[in-house]
Amino acid sequence: MFKNHPKGLLAASLANMGERFGFYTMMAILVLFLQAKFGLSGGVAGTIYSIFYASIYILALVGGIIADKTKNFKGTILVGLIVMALGYVILAIPIPITIGRTLALVLTCAALFVIAFGNGLFKGNLQALVGKMYDNPKYSQMRDSGFSLFYMFINVGAIFAPFIAVGVRNWWLGKNGFGYNAALPELCHKQLDGTITGAEITEFTTAATHASAGVPVTDLTAFSNTYLDVFSTGFHYAFGVAIFAMIISIAVYLVNRKGFPGSETAAEKEKATKEQVEMDIKEIKQRLYALFAVFGVVIFFWMSFHQNGLSLTMFARDYTDLSQIKINLGFTTIQGAEIFQSINPICVVLLTPVIMGLFGWLRAKGIEPSTPRKIAIGMGIAALGFAVMAIGSHLYGLPDFAHKGGLTDIAKASPMLLIGTYVILTVAELFISPLGLSFVSKVAPPQYQGIMQGAWLGATAVGNSLLFVGALLYESMPLWATWSVFIVACLLSMFTMIFMLKWLERVAK
Repeated sequence: MFKNHPKGLLAASLANMGERFGFYTMMAILVLFLQAKFGLSGGVAGTIYSIFYASIYILALVGGIIADKTKNFKGTILVGLIVMALGYVILAIPIPITIGRTLALVLTCAALFVIAFGNGLFKGNLQALVGKMYDNPKYSQMRDSGFSLFYMFINVGAIFAPFIAVGVRNWWLGKNGFGYNAALPELCHKQLDGTITGAEITEFTTAATHASAGVPVTDLTAFSNTYLDVFSTGFHYAFGVAIFAMIISIAVYLVNRKGFPGSETAAEKEKATKEQVEMDIKEIKQRLYALFAVFGVVIFFWMSFHQNGLSLTMFARDYTDLSQIKINLGFTTIQGAEIFQSINPICVVLLTPVIMGLFGWLRAKGIEPSTPRKIAIGMGIAALGFAVMAIGSHLYGLPDFAHKGGLTDIAKASPMLLIGTYVILTVAELFISPLGLSFVSKVAPPQYQGIMQGAWLGATAVGNSLLFVGALLYESMPLWATWSVFIVACLLSMFTMIFMLKWLERVAK
């Protein structure tokens, strides 16, 4: 599989697995953690989620500037790994809510910032490092497939993250004599805030008793305080698992560091200077214009795609029959809306060889689409994924307005609806994300490699900063209309890319 690819590709991919493990842990449980621990609404939790994910990517621009200025990609990457690990250490500490809800939330957000800053130093620069491997003419024709392989292997760790996060959380609940119930944290907060209704109290009492292994619950306030503390502490310990993944990534990186490109020798600097001189100002401007045009288009894709950790996770919690996806391991039970986040990395690993095989077959026939054309196709596939959600929500007869609250008897959709959507969205991702990285590494002028990889991630940051829109729509619009907004966003991106195709293909030659 790695034949005709540089030797450092596998090592770089394995070094990235810890970051992906933490990323998918966050995607699986961050919003649900914020709501469970602090009683935040979907809109507020979604805003924090959006800012965190935007920070991860916008800070990659800062990381790119640092690496480009210092000419020390490898050192910047190592510092990023260490800072990320420190952030997970802070987040793993069960901050008691008794110190004050606001202060606890501020400390949590501080930990998120540390993780985002470390990710910013690491992420874009490792991608630029991989791009440097393909600057060698021996490997240049394999750039697209190289980034696809890189993207596939970094997602191996992500497969296990949601399962482990849910397993640890549910193990801690069981250890303290409680069972998992997705609706209980909200009801507990309503009880503590005095906003619970009479109809909800009866259902709350029944659910609390069931979660307490059948022991009757007579003091709902005491139960609420205890259950919320245990539930959120389990999440803290789940974040802690990412620390071990980061340690493994640091070890892999240190062992293979000398074999990576990055710290330029005098000869390499002379060669890069010569390439910069040969590339006139007009060509540099055209390349930068093309890159920024693509960056602007993919904003709307990322705003839609990363709903998998927000509105789609809320849908999994509120409207999906979770009883159909329960794994009993004896010492713990893996059940919850969070485990849907494992579908994406599983599909990345399984489908990448299929997509690469398709592109290889088309290449052999001389009809392989250009990288910009592949990205446009990916936008259309993403629109199809949200169309499945819109049609499915209507066919299942789900309520017009999402999340009625409490334990009211609402319709439940089969897990296959979300699974099918995630599979389609993953195919779209494989047409866009790894190939976007390839496009940037190919088109960016040599002196701007780090900063342009950072700018690609910066465009992702802008898209992520709009993620909260999904949470707001989810809580205020019919479900089919919520998903339709993302259909429109993806289609607009697709048609804009099609409009620019000839120009982008000319610049990328």
